[in-house]
Amino acid sequence: MTEKRREIHGRIYKFVLAILNSVKIISKASENIILVKQLVRSAAAIGANALEADGSETKKEFIHRFTISKKEAKETHYWLSLISDHNPSIKAKLSPLLDESRQLVLIISKIIINTKRK
Repeated sequence: MTEKRREIHGRIYKFVLAILNSVKIISKASENIILVKQLVRSAAAIGANALEADGSETKKEFIHRFTISKKEAKETHYWLSLISDHNPSIKAKLSPLLDESRQLVLIISKIIINTKRK
């Protein structure tokens, strides 16, 4: 695994841990519980699919797995946005996670584009 690949996996892992730590501050209102479950699932799936990509046997499979990872990153951003807007008191604390989710989408997109070029 190249240094850049290790870097993206580490970054995703730290992001998911930050999500897991941040959901502790979200109120346990029934609507938040549903949103948090969706958030945790999609965030964890970013990393799971990225790891599966590295185990791919073909370029096509690699691109497919990272494409799923990108979709999960976009979904994670959606859930974070919804939680943030629904819970204005914690919006500032979630802002760095929203930014990181945007950056992960861009980085994963670049991985896909660069792989297609090869």
